[in-house]
Amino acid sequence: MRPFRAAEALAALLLAALLALTAACGSRLPEDAFRERPAARPSGGEPLRVGIITSATSPVGGDALTGPRDGARAWFDALNARGGLNGRRVEVITCDDGGSGVGNNACVHRLLDERKVFALVATTALDYAGAPRVSAAGVPDIGGQPLTPAYETFPHLYGIYGSSAPRTGTAPGWGGVLYGGTEVYRWFKREYGARTAAVVAYNQAASTSYARLITDGLRAEGYRVVHEQVDFALPNFRAVAADLRAQGTDLVFDALDTHGNARLCEAMEALGVRVAAKVTNVQNWSSSVPRDHAESPGCRAALHVTGSSRNFEDTGHPAVREFRAAMGERPLSQWQLEGWAAAMWFTDAARSCGDRLTRACVEEFLDRPEPYTARGLLLPVRFEKLAEPPKARHTCLSVARWQDGRGWVTQGEMTTNCATVPQLGYRP
Repeated sequence: MRPFRAAEALAALLLAALLALTAACGSRLPEDAFRERPAARPSGGEPLRVGIITSATSPVGGDALTGPRDGARAWFDALNARGGLNGRRVEVITCDDGGSGVGNNACVHRLLDERKVFALVATTALDYAGAPRVSAAGVPDIGGQPLTPAYETFPHLYGIYGSSAPRTGTAPGWGGVLYGGTEVYRWFKREYGARTAAVVAYNQAASTSYARLITDGLRAEGYRVVHEQVDFALPNFRAVAADLRAQGTDLVFDALDTHGNARLCEAMEALGVRVAAKVTNVQNWSSSVPRDHAESPGCRAALHVTGSSRNFEDTGHPAVREFRAAMGERPLSQWQLEGWAAAMWFTDAARSCGDRLTRACVEEFLDRPEPYTARGLLLPVRFEKLAEPPKARHTCLSVARWQDGRGWVTQGEMTTNCATVPQLGYRP
């Protein structure tokens, strides 16, 4: 279980949604929300239907949430081209829930009740309101992104990062409290000797809540924490940058939207502020960095990302090469790789059942004590259902740093970037 890193992605996305000046996408699905994915037809039995729910159109905007869907599609296209799953074509049916609870419930109804999908894969829902219905129907949801506490709450839901929570369907985690480790902050302290970290947030509820989460982890690792708050309506990033310089900050974490993050980097660039690392989250682990940070080369050179999956730029690894070959010339992101891994996970689980494919058999594979790594693309994933939360855990971390001309450069092997760290509680 790595909920601090999952919570970072969740908080960044919910922040972006809350900061968006709209609530208009909640009443109905987009006109093209529900579509089947054409694919080559192998010989064999009836197609096996798999559903993918994505908040493709949402307050977050753009392609922020489509990476897992696109990676999963690429896997299933390649799988069908090789003959399908035990000779059966996998028919992928996608649904765009519009980023709303109403839309999400509509997608769940259409996929489960009308299209009779066998499983959901690589769900990326900003508001997973339909999760109780998925769980009650006993439909396995495999490799979803934990953008809500649903994957720490309900049985039959298997998030991409695993879980140790009981998942009884009553409350997230243990009585509404989730736990996560401080491995991110431990890594930067160990590798860079960092001692002072700044946390930059808006004067807005979601932003300040996320900032508190980061601050708790930093303080547990002995950092001096500098708090910086900017007005959401009229942010003065130059004042923040000036204070970062005066405070001698080693690291900068932010609880800002993508635009605010870029503006902060530009202000740091203008004032000549240099830090050991400007740390962002897996949502921003993509090939779009040169465009997003075109005006701040110094800050761009300090960008780091952390996560729980192998860097999509790590072409020395055979599983990464296979992923990239399937993606072709498209812009790449870490969430695409995680969607690819989610589809692989479903496929491996289904194959383990042979000719006796049932949902129960698939979940036996998911619930087995042996961790799953998607052929080395994921840090070991397991679902433990512990009665009590752990006080400390030995956890590992994937880290990459941006370098112009090379892209995201892996910082150490993720299976050895490990430490035993305390587990801190937080309410989602």
